[in-house]
Order: sequence, then C-alpha cells, then structure tokens
Amino acid sequence: MSFSAAADQIADRVRQVQKDIPASVRLIAVSKKFPAAAVRSAYEMGIRDFGESQVQEAEQKQAELADLPDLTWHLIGHLQSNKARKAIAQFQWIHSVDSLRLAQRLDQIAAELGRSPQCCLQVKIVPDPAKYGFTVSELMQALPELNQLHSLRLVGLMTIPPYGLAAAATQAVFEQLRHLQETINQQQLQQVHIKHLSMGMSGDYPLAIAAGTTMIRLGTRLFGQRHA
Repeated sequence: MSFSAAADQIADRVRQVQKDIPASVRLIAVSKKFPAAAVRSAYEMGIRDFGESQVQEAEQKQAELADLPDLTWHLIGHLQSNKARKAIAQFQWIHSVDSLRLAQRLDQIAAELGRSPQCCLQVKIVPDPAKYGFTVSELMQALPELNQLHSLRLVGLMTIPPYGLAAAATQAVFEQLRHLQETINQQQLQQVHIKHLSMGMSGDYPLAIAAGTTMIRLGTRLFGQRHA
C-alpha cells in the first residue's frame, strides 16, 4: 500500500471516530509503533494529542516532527525510573504514574528541570498481575504523601481493564474509576485534584465515554494494525 493510500485510510478512521465522541472527550492518538508519517496524517485531520509508550521511540519521532510545534505528547506506557528524566523533558502528560516512589522521583526531577507535567495516577481497579498501578487501597493510603508533591500536576486517574473482560465488567471498571475520582476530590486536597479520567482504548472506548471519561487513547482504531 502506498503511503498516500494509508494516509487516506487514517483520515477516514479519524473522521469516523470524531463523529462518535463528544466534544468533552479528548482524543489521544496512540502512535506507538507507527511512523512519524502516520502522526502527520492524523495531525492534518486536526489531532494534536499523541500517545507513546517508550521514551526512546518517542524521542526519535519528536525529532522528525519538530516542525509541528503544537503537538502535545502523552506518555502512556510503564515508565522505568532510569527514564524519568527524559520523560519529564519530553512529555507534557504522563498517564502512567503507577507508584508513590515513581511520583516522588518525577516530582524531584520536574523541580530540577523547572517543568510541571500533567499526570495521571494509574490504578488497578481489579487485580491484574499483567498491569502496573496502584490498587485502590494503596492509592488512598498514598494520598497524604502525594499531596506533598509540588511540581507534578496530579490531575487525572488512568486505568486499563484486564484483557478479556465482558463488556459489562469493563463498564463496571470504568464506573468504579469515576467513583474513585469523586472520593478523592471529596478530600479537597491541595495538590491532588482529579479533573481527568484517562480510560478507553480502541476496543472499549464507547463504554468509557458512557462512564464519563475525559480522555480516550486510540491506536489501531485510527492507524490500523501494528506490524511491530
């Protein structure tokens, strides 16, 4: 397939998704494993938010797209602490703050670099050994210490349901994350104010929208199947 044909397909997919989502939902195009040219095609359709899972891959892509100054980059994959400095420098959003220790490390680096990325706390609503993240009880216990951080903007919660869940069970996960948002905000913490929910991917985003998400992360739904 020529790239012009691929670009047309991306444009068609983006156009269809844009019809499906309300204006209140932010569409993040998950460009991991897709080339910079695919990002350009989505950009031409009005998308400005792009999600990457690996710091090194994102760094290369960002260099190729340096002529597009209004892109917002979201780190959505697990972040190893030895990549924390680069992540703070490269991303405006980090969706995968999955432990108190990582949050504290990121906050320290953000202060050193004079940056204040917006962050989502990743939560495992139900047990899942394949996923990183706070359990609900761990997050509630960590809130006093998270509230001591000053450089990170802790404004969201993120979750990924376990693979293979039925639609009703997936919907329940999303609704529980929304209830957790309400529970946290009732504490009226100064440094942790959850305005955003990052939930919903290509296979389940309509369920997330119904549950009140503010951000969805779509990859194959926009770009097609990954080949690497």
